[in-house]
Amino acid sequence: MKIKFLAISAFGILFSVAAHAQVIQQSYKDQVEALLQDPAVKKAFDHILSIDEQTVQDMITLTEIPSPSHYEEEKGKVFAQMLREAGADSVWTDEVGNVIALRKGTKSERTFLVEGHLDTVFPFGTDVTVKQRGDTLFAPGITDANRSLAIVVALLKTLAHENIRTEDDIWFAGTVGEEGLGDLKGMKHLFREGAHPLAAHIAIDGGGLEDIVNGGIGSLRYKVTFKGSGGHSYGAFGIGNPHNALAQAVVAFIPKADAFTKDGPKTTYSVSVLGGGTSVNSIPYESWMLVDMRSESQEKLQGINQLFLESIQEGLEKENAIIRRGKALTVDIEKVGDRPSGVADPDSPLIQRTMAIAKHLSGNDPVLSSSSTNSNIAFSLGIPAVTIGRGGEGGGAHSLDEWWVNKDGHLAIQQALLLILMQGGWI
Repeated sequence: MKIKFLAISAFGILFSVAAHAQVIQQSYKDQVEALLQDPAVKKAFDHILSIDEQTVQDMITLTEIPSPSHYEEEKGKVFAQMLREAGADSVWTDEVGNVIALRKGTKSERTFLVEGHLDTVFPFGTDVTVKQRGDTLFAPGITDANRSLAIVVALLKTLAHENIRTEDDIWFAGTVGEEGLGDLKGMKHLFREGAHPLAAHIAIDGGGLEDIVNGGIGSLRYKVTFKGSGGHSYGAFGIGNPHNALAQAVVAFIPKADAFTKDGPKTTYSVSVLGGGTSVNSIPYESWMLVDMRSESQEKLQGINQLFLESIQEGLEKENAIIRRGKALTVDIEKVGDRPSGVADPDSPLIQRTMAIAKHLSGNDPVLSSSSTNSNIAFSLGIPAVTIGRGGEGGGAHSLDEWWVNKDGHLAIQQALLLILMQGGWI
C-alpha cells in the first residue's frame, strides 16, 4: 500500500513523500560493510572528526557573506579559496559563476558532480551575522545552504589529506541560482548541451541522513503584466483597466485549476505576488502578478500551464470587450522560472547506495521523496542523481530565525564520503 502525504524535514523544507517500504538490495549493504572495515576509510572518518570544529567555522564564515540569487560572486571567491586550501588539483569559476574544484581520478574516464549551492533567499541588508546561544547557531542561511558548502570543503580536505582518489574525476562545486528566481541557473549551465559530460550528480541540500530526494518537483513561474494607457479614475473612465483584466484572468483560472488538480499526481498553483497602480484616483497603466505552478509530473505541469495561458487570454478579452474608448489592453507573459521534473528509480545503483549508507549510519529506514533541488536537472535528463542531507539538527529554513545544532553533524560528511567512494569506483 502506498500513501501520499506532505512532510517537513528537520530543516523546514516542504516536499512530497511517497511512503512505502524501501527494499535495499543485499549487495549494496555488503559494499557498505566492506567499506567501513577498510583501514583507509576508518582513517578518513577520523579525519572528518578531527576537522569538525573548522568545518563549523567554515560554515559560519560563508554564512556571513550575503549572497542573494544572482549575486553570489563575493561568496564564490571565498569558497574558491577554501577549495584551493583543501587540496584541489585545480579550481575555476565558470561563465555563470559556479565555483568548481577538480579532484582527479586514477582513470578519469568519467566525471561526477558533488555540490552545494552558493545563493540564499535573503536580500542584501539582511543581518546574516551568526549568533550562538548555548549549542545553537542562529543566522539566515546557516543551513540552507552554507552547511552544505562547508561539507563540500570538508570532503575535499579529507580525500586530499588521506590521499584517496576514486577512479572517476570529481567536481566539487558551489553552484549559483538554486533558490527562487535563480531558476537553477548554475545547474542548467553545467548540464547544458555540449558541456563537459557529468555522469552523476550528488547534491547536498536536505535534512537527516535518512531523508533522500530521488525525484524533482517541476515548476513553472510567470510574471504576467497587463498594460494600458492609464488615466484619471473619473476623467478617463471607459478606458481599459489592467487590474480588471488581471482579476478576470485569475477568476477564469482558479476553477479550472481546482478541478484539474483534484486527481492524479500532486499539482499546485499559487498567485503569489500582485502589483501595479499609482493612486486611488487613477486607472492603472499596468497590473502584474507572479504565479507559481508545480507538479511531480511533467505532463500535469504542462496541463495546468495550458489552462493558465488560456485564462490569461480570456481575462484580456473580457476586459477589452467592455472598453468604451481608447486602445485595447495588451499583456506581456514572461516566464521567470522553469524547473523540470523527473525521478530516479529506487532500484538504480546511486539510490541503492545512498539508502544502504543511510540505513547503516542512521539506523533508520530511508525515506525517498520528491523536492525542488539542484538535482531536478539531472533527474529530468535521466542522469543518475540524488540529494542527500546536511546533517545535524536545524530548522527555520528561509526565515530570519534559521538555526542549526551540531548534533552528530559529522555523520552527514561521512555519509557523503562513502557515497563518493562507491559512486566513483574506489571499490
